[in-house]
Amino acid sequence: MVTTIQVDEKLKARLDSLKIHRRETYNDIILRLVGSFSPKNADRESLMETIEVMSDPETMKEIARALEDYEKGNWITLEQLKRELRL
Repeated sequence: MVTTIQVDEKLKARLDSLKIHRRETYNDIILRLVGSFSPKNADRESLMETIEVMSDPETMKEIARALEDYEKGNWITLEQLKRELRL
């Protein structure tokens, strides 16, 4: 079932700024925001940090790119990184 909600222009602008890509739907944005919230981690500091990260469009784009790289297998293990950096 699909429903309609009303948001003011300021909130719409904020939702637009949270898009990872231009075709991302408001439904996707809201699901991402709601999905990141866990009642177990509901302390104020944790919630504020989550909101801060999710409110930064560049950070969210970087996270999306990193997830795509991971899914494509474009990653190395910690041990490989240590060897590469000679640690």
